Amino acid sequence: MTATAPPRPHTPQPRPAAPPPVWTSSVLAPIAAGLATLFASTSLTGVVSGWAWFGYLLVAVVLIASTGLALRSLRAPTVLVGLAQLLVLLFLITGAFTTSGILKIIPGPAALDELRGVLAAAAEQIRVGLPPVEGTPPILCLITIAIGLVAVLVDTLAVAAAAPAATGLVLLCVYAVPAAIAEDILPWWTFLLSAAAFAGLLAVDGNHRHRRWRNRDAPGLGNSASTLSAPVGVVAAAIAMGLVIGMAVTGVGTVGRLPGADGSGRGGAGGFGVEPFTQLRGLLDQGENVELFKVYGMGADKRLLRAFTLDTYTPNKGWGLAQNGRAQQGVQANLPLPPVKGDDGAGPGREIRIEPTNWVDNWLPIYGVPRTIGGLADNWLYDPVGGAVFTTTKQSAPAYTETAAIKEPSKDELRNDDAQLAEVPPQFVQVDRVDPRVAAKAKQLTENEPNNFDKAQAIWSFFTAQNGFVYDTKTAEATDSDALADFVLNGKRGFCEQFASAMAVMLRSVGIPSRVAIGFTSGTPKGDHLSISSEDAHAWVEVYFQTKGWVSFDPTPLVDGRAVVPPYLQTDPSSTSANDTQEVPSAPASSAPATGTPRDPGADTGADGSGNQQDEEPLWPAILAGVLGGLAAALTVVAIVRSRLRYRALMRSAPSPDHGFLDNQNVTNWLPLIAIGLWVVAFAFLAAWVSWWFALALVVVLGGLGTPTTIREIKRRLRLQKIASHSSAAADAAWRELMDECADRGLPLSDGDTVRVAGRKVVEKHRLDEEGRSGLRTVIGVVEASWYSDKPADDQALGPAFDEVRKSLKRNAPMSWKGRLFPRSLRRRDK
Repeated sequence: MTATAPPRPHTPQPRPAAPPPVWTSSVLAPIAAGLATLFASTSLTGVVSGWAWFGYLLVAVVLIASTGLALRSLRAPTVLVGLAQLLVLLFLITGAFTTSGILKIIPGPAALDELRGVLAAAAEQIRVGLPPVEGTPPILCLITIAIGLVAVLVDTLAVAAAAPAATGLVLLCVYAVPAAIAEDILPWWTFLLSAAAFAGLLAVDGNHRHRRWRNRDAPGLGNSASTLSAPVGVVAAAIAMGLVIGMAVTGVGTVGRLPGADGSGRGGAGGFGVEPFTQLRGLLDQGENVELFKVYGMGADKRLLRAFTLDTYTPNKGWGLAQNGRAQQGVQANLPLPPVKGDDGAGPGREIRIEPTNWVDNWLPIYGVPRTIGGLADNWLYDPVGGAVFTTTKQSAPAYTETAAIKEPSKDELRNDDAQLAEVPPQFVQVDRVDPRVAAKAKQLTENEPNNFDKAQAIWSFFTAQNGFVYDTKTAEATDSDALADFVLNGKRGFCEQFASAMAVMLRSVGIPSRVAIGFTSGTPKGDHLSISSEDAHAWVEVYFQTKGWVSFDPTPLVDGRAVVPPYLQTDPSSTSANDTQEVPSAPASSAPATGTPRDPGADTGADGSGNQQDEEPLWPAILAGVLGGLAAALTVVAIVRSRLRYRALMRSAPSPDHGFLDNQNVTNWLPLIAIGLWVVAFAFLAAWVSWWFALALVVVLGGLGTPTTIREIKRRLRLQKIASHSSAAADAAWRELMDECADRGLPLSDGDTVRVAGRKVVEKHRLDEEGRSGLRTVIGVVEASWYSDKPADDQALGPAFDEVRKSLKRNAPMSWKGRLFPRSLRRRDK
């Protein structure tokens, strides 16, 4: 009977620690998630004019992605990462859209209260505006908050939960809102960008999952072209689908048509209009100057062109239309118009032709008192009470001809023409909840005046530089709970809306019928016509007289030649009025926002009369950020091209061809570091455009996170340069770099180990594949020959062999972001 040997005891070997999950440790994940969010946000071009909002969103997405990447590299819990991203978004909002933050970016009670006011202003602009609305600071704030929250959610789903497919519903919601409210079809390219970005997000995730199987290479994959082309095919198919859908779909939640399509659409993106309200506090938004009308027949006459009038004052908000204009009624504008006060029909009429160029609105500006208006369709109405021509839908208007009575009354005629209040419509007399201090000031100014005209002139003359009033694109900081009292008695700083709103309230408080008119100043002569542009948008006051009807009073000091001062307000008909001679230095005129609040063409002046350029956001940080970003992008492209050329030569087992500059090792080895540095500086200047404190915080955070990585990368580049140049220290540099690579991956090698013992540890711990093992054997042979042999080592084989080892490490033991951001090798003593 054969004796059987006793079973040998089995000692289980510890399983090597698995490398971190490829998806969650990859920088591609947050980059893909951020790009998907940014490209989906391009749908906002259908409802918000301009591109200022995209800069804010870019900064927000970069900060959110960077915060998530840094905290996940430290193995922070997902909840903590999300809260930190929300906190960073709050810091950005505070620094960019409030002035009361602690250290400019930390939200305190005052900043949160200011932020509530900004969001309320955004809600009001959305309520009364028509898309595309102007990108005012309140709108920019609202967009940054909304898309910032989307970015946090997409980053969490795509990276932390490793479920990028779930972000599709979130990104679809980003599209749904603009598609539902846009006047025109969304641009075709936004479908293309969003489809490509979302498909790229899925493809990156799918490629990682496909190439990893239980922390090993999936069987049969290798580097086959078919496998590598699978994500490319997904992206290409999605791009094609997005292009087809973007050019074919024409009616989902939109009106209008695609470029090149037939049919008529209403208006279009880029048309300008004005909103039927004024505000008592806020910022005059700077926008591009666009011609709106060409006017023929006015000659050298300087007259105000009225679009509509506002009859209802709301404390702490401003002027608007009663019932938001829903009760407005009118007669058909292309028929003979009824007579109104101010025109008895006896005097001659002026025939004026007005040709809209970029005007898209439901209001049609007119001069004086119209008698006839020709060239309009039946849907245009004339309101003889409000003095406006309107229609129920926003649309492009045709050229029209107005016959108007534009004779100006004299000063003596107005002094003998006080209105009988019983005959005035009540909406032009009533005013509620006026601050007692404002009413007392109006009474003080008018108590010695014998008639309504002199009272109106006294209030009009109050708004001068001699009394401390300053034209500015931004109202003064709030110091009073009542916005009107704050402007009249304290701040005395603002633009046409504040001046007109305040004067109209003060007039009504002393019993004089008044309203706020919205329209344009006289424009600029160009050949045989006047050109009226968005720079000319303006607000003024109209006062009612018994027989002369509505008469204009403009309290805003305009000094750039566009002021319209009628004879009855001039001290001497041959001279200019006080409004023309106020000591307010001129500056470039501002322009009106698209479908936004009107603006003055007046000058921007500071409190000291020297201009408020220090209050304006300088453009040079944004310009410098663009220049540095362009240079960084160029260097990035060069680095990628060089890497691809070397990779292709290596795959063909052929010597690298000579590409001149691209093969200069002393230059191109440092391109990635230089490009990264330029990107960081570019983003810092972009953040400085928002807030210098915010930029400083960004630099500190990025510096703290990037300094160890930068030091480690510099050491790596210096060693690789020695290897590539076949220097006498190449073998030692290769071995030191290999030890540091292993230390960064959690395998510190002892200097006491022999080269072969250390090599076995590397193979076992990091499970090198055959290519990596073969390269490691060559490296070990060269190192041993360099250290222990009198014969020269084969340094020609060292570089390619060391590249194979590094590639095998990347394939089989990918480095975590904790290892990248905080390299353990820096703790070693480099000999």
